Amino acid sequence: MTDRPLTLMAVHAHPDDEATGTGGVLARYAAEGIRTVLVTCTDGGCGDGPGGAKPGDPEHDPAAVALMRRQELEASCDVLKVSDLEMLDYADSGMVGWPSNDAPGSFWQTPVQEGAARLAELMRHYRPDVVVTYDENGFYGHPDHIQAHRITMAALEMTELTPKVYWTTMPRSMMQRFGEVMREFHEDMPEPDPAEAAAMAEIGLPDDEITTWVDTTAFSGQKFDALAAHASQGENIFFLKMGKERFGDLMGMETFVRVQDATGAAVPENDLFAGLR
Repeated sequence: MTDRPLTLMAVHAHPDDEATGTGGVLARYAAEGIRTVLVTCTDGGCGDGPGGAKPGDPEHDPAAVALMRRQELEASCDVLKVSDLEMLDYADSGMVGWPSNDAPGSFWQTPVQEGAARLAELMRHYRPDVVVTYDENGFYGHPDHIQAHRITMAALEMTELTPKVYWTTMPRSMMQRFGEVMREFHEDMPEPDPAEAAAMAEIGLPDDEITTWVDTTAFSGQKFDALAAHASQGENIFFLKMGKERFGDLMGMETFVRVQDATGAAVPENDLFAGLR
């Protein structure tokens, strides 16, 4: 045994992703005395600017947006009690098909081995026992989420480390419930076209394919406040409209697929650190 604390490293694409996908586990494990390391790969410069200004609008200033989002990210990390924040500061690539996908210096255009080498250095420094990132489709196809997955898996191959590795996901039953709540809050929301509905149906996994169910209900208030810290991003407003109690009911369970493990811990499991303590 050593004096080195157990360490969780979460690798995310943008400021606010840490709260949406892993806010509960970051808060829970910080409360349990585990070191929590957040790596955010991009500067978030393709996010909404003041007044909801979108990329391409004359009043949208990517550098100003990136600065604002860094401040929001730091506030979120304070709420979640994240031990260490590391930013790779690649330029935000934007959504699929945006011109920013092709911009020189964007995360999507960065060679995987280059990003992986930088992340591998952080892994060697922090020596995480658990690493969390996205699946190969970035959960829903966002270029920067896919790239975060690629550099994380490549970085692991560059190191001698053997952490437990997880990909974030959501059970289909929860996706269905989430859709019902969205329609409840947006009664005028049009029905998606068949192609969009089919694509949505493929997001997440069947419940019986989820390996890891972590109950973070007790920390859902922190997760809610972490999302609120990213006030500039309009997509978070839907979650905040629910109020903390309803939010906790819907978002209190965080789910993952375990893809690398040297502990032999049985699945399904209810703890990312099962077999490590």
